[in-house]
Amino acid sequence: MLLVLFGVGCERETSKAQFEHDGLALGTSFSVKATRLPPGIEPDGLKNELEDLLETVDRQMSTYREDSELSRFNRSIADNWQPVSEDLARVVAASLEISRWSGGAFDVTVGPLVNLWGFGPDPDITETPSDAAIETLKARIGYDRLEVRLDPPALKKREPQLYVDLSAIAKGFAVDLMAEHLEALGIEDYLVEVGGEVRLKGDSPRGGAWRIALEKPVPQVRQVEKLLTLTDTAMATSGDYRNYFEVDGERFSHTIDPRSGRPIRHRLASVTVLSHTTMQADALATALTVLGPREGFARAEEAGLSALFIVKEKEGFSEKATSAFIKQTGGGAT
Repeated sequence: MLLVLFGVGCERETSKAQFEHDGLALGTSFSVKATRLPPGIEPDGLKNELEDLLETVDRQMSTYREDSELSRFNRSIADNWQPVSEDLARVVAASLEISRWSGGAFDVTVGPLVNLWGFGPDPDITETPSDAAIETLKARIGYDRLEVRLDPPALKKREPQLYVDLSAIAKGFAVDLMAEHLEALGIEDYLVEVGGEVRLKGDSPRGGAWRIALEKPVPQVRQVEKLLTLTDTAMATSGDYRNYFEVDGERFSHTIDPRSGRPIRHRLASVTVLSHTTMQADALATALTVLGPREGFARAEEAGLSALFIVKEKEGFSEKATSAFIKQTGGGAT
């Protein structure tokens, strides 16, 4: 899967949660904590249920599994409506909405360009792609060539070779799916995380809101940049400092701008978005990362998004938070 920055960590709680479960899924790691469980909820059974949900998302949306719904759709060159699961249609619909809002900065059809630059399933590259290769693939991508129908759920291509990659939104959807399952069981105090994308509610085991650490956007360094105290929200962070390659001393980020077909080159190091769903936060964080520190911040502020931008400076970093982020965090982030 395309790596959306694993830039969020959870501060170690001083008290142990009644339920904890972690493991590997969707090409990354996951963890779930519930401060307390309602009577009658068996931990082992709950673990199996959560893993089943993750397996379902993988079967639906993985581009690494040949038998997944998405892989079958990608292989097809048919131009008619192709039935898919309700979940897959919902995620694609959300993707297209954010693509339109961002003017194409977020585009789930950008996968071929990601692969061309060596950040997908293809082997790592040793030289930058040619302009001709980039332009050839740009002619095959575009969110406006993908259609979705929710009832009955189906997808449709306007370009036979269109390739859809939901890596920048599927992890967030998986978090939401597990969180909704916990709530349906009456679990009101929890933290769910997949690949750094987080949703939390209620009280942490130590009492009060959850403490979430944002990672300092420095390659090969694991340090806390900022500590947030949050509850009843979803959060995702995207950035360019973990997954990149260098050619002749020049660094190329894994974040590809679908509009240019090339890695982003601006000074934005990371973006953290708080939202009502992790799926939306996940995709918005990627979109704002592509848009950059000026256009991204302006669009986020105008849309009332809760977002924190960390920008590279000559020495260190600067932070810029939207009005909604300051209001939501109480201005008390440290």
